[in-house]
Amino acid sequence: MEQKTPVLYLVVPCYNEEPVIMDSAEKLKTKMNDLISSGKIAHESRILFVDDGSKDKTYALITELHNTNELFSGVKLAHNRGHQNALVAGLSVAHEKSDITITIDADLQDDINAIDKMIDEYKNGADIVYGVRSARKKDTAFKRLTAQGFYKLMKKMGVEIIYDHADFRLMSKTALTAFFQYQESNLFLRGIVPQIGLKTATVPYQRAERLAGESKYPLPKMIAFALDGITSCSSKPLTMIFWLGFWLQILSFTALTTTVVLMFTINLHFMGVLISAMAWFTSLILLALGIVGFYLGKTYIETKRRPRFIIEEILNK
Repeated sequence: MEQKTPVLYLVVPCYNEEPVIMDSAEKLKTKMNDLISSGKIAHESRILFVDDGSKDKTYALITELHNTNELFSGVKLAHNRGHQNALVAGLSVAHEKSDITITIDADLQDDINAIDKMIDEYKNGADIVYGVRSARKKDTAFKRLTAQGFYKLMKKMGVEIIYDHADFRLMSKTALTAFFQYQESNLFLRGIVPQIGLKTATVPYQRAERLAGESKYPLPKMIAFALDGITSCSSKPLTMIFWLGFWLQILSFTALTTTVVLMFTINLHFMGVLISAMAWFTSLILLALGIVGFYLGKTYIETKRRPRFIIEEILNK
């Protein structure tokens, strides 16, 4: 039986993307028109920009694009909810009308030419297709080191994650239906999507440099993102705290016994050592409490069952 031509929605999260959005829109329009004319995707396919509470003219430009070309659609969130929630908001709108969705950032550092191969993999039976960076030659040494450390740390913490994959991926309607069964508020899509299962494939691509604007993930945000990812998808840090406490108890008991014996046998005083040891143990206790606090805070947020986002307006013809 001949396969149906799929309706594709490109979901593009935007936050203060005024400097790049018009250029990106033109490139995406060319790509989509090529895919439609070649018969890879249906005429009902759309480019869906999601404005994540931008403070500049991003949404005004999205509205302008929508009014001049029905290929462009838009979603406006009532408040800034972060990149992951903006993606989910766009996917929730696209899910109703698309057969496949592809998420890509507005700066188009991800190679839009990889979209063709993603669609081919979908037609070969894959429900999820991951865009994976083939090299990091354009990154600085520091960026490359921290990125590699990020993925290795995630693996060590038991998070199921695709190495060198961000959020450039294709998902079928079947995969999206399964994804929306995950109801948690603390989202880490790179860790959640691999848990869905289904048939997957990868498409390698070269990542380009950002043409304009600023990166939305400086180092502090990357650290916070890593912490969110670990605490959202793994409880291993809590297990590590238990074993750390267990071995420290043995170590401290041994040190205390040795100190008492030496004080009574050769009359040595270890006050300085004891004070240093107490300071070290106290810092470890505070660190452990901080980790527990991360999990407790996330549990607190989950129990409230507040909406992930509020959609203020949808532009879709």
